[in-house]
Amino acid sequence: MFTKTLLILAGLLTGQANDAQTQAPARAAQVQAASAGDKATATKSSKLSDPAQVVARVQEFYIDTQRLTALFRQIYTNTTFGKKSVSDGKLWVKKPGKMRWDYRGSQKKVKKSFISDGTTLWAVEHDNQQVFKKNLEDDMLPVAVSFLYGKGDLARDFRPALDTSNKYGKKSDYVLELTPRKPSAQYKTLYLVVDPGNFRVKESVVIEASGNTNHFRFFSPDTRAGIQDAWFFFNEKRFKNYRMVEPDAPKSGTARAR
Repeated sequence: MFTKTLLILAGLLTGQANDAQTQAPARAAQVQAASAGDKATATKSSKLSDPAQVVARVQEFYIDTQRLTALFRQIYTNTTFGKKSVSDGKLWVKKPGKMRWDYRGSQKKVKKSFISDGTTLWAVEHDNQQVFKKNLEDDMLPVAVSFLYGKGDLARDFRPALDTSNKYGKKSDYVLELTPRKPSAQYKTLYLVVDPGNFRVKESVVIEASGNTNHFRFFSPDTRAGIQDAWFFFNEKRFKNYRMVEPDAPKSGTARAR
């Protein structure tokens, strides 16, 4: 579930175009048309009241975002035991479908990383000298993850509502409460805290099926920073002493370690 959460968030941050790029222009036109009406509505009132309009504006923002770097803080809460764990790090995302999350330890040393080139995901645990390798092309991912690969649509895949409980974000923020239209075994609800000025996602909260919460806050976003494609590939030859675990191979047996 943890890596699924990162894929969900990266998808929301990037919103990759379709591989054939045949559906993306049509989707962009739909979002822009909806957004034009939303902007007209917004001029009449200080804040949008329709959650569908907020969703359209969020998607419009990320259609135009090709790359992004940001610092993040993750707070994971285990509701059963009442325990919280706090992690800090930096993320890089780039279309189409590339992401990297580096978690840093007490002395700013990278402790673990989640790296994906869009087809393969490597979960690297430096302390344990272990790597989990996942094939994303063969894996059937939930609809929230498919948004990363240009096949998802927030309005189509989720029932949106505006949360006014003030539990997340600031009073001036939009807080989207997204419930999957098709029940998911991984999560019940996804909350997005949205900046009312530019409709960028500032925070995201995944409520897992177990009731545990995975809360991410994003800081110092940069959509113009230079990002190298090599950062989204894990060079296995450089880490020959790391144990490689491949859950997808062989298909008919148990996970393979080498």
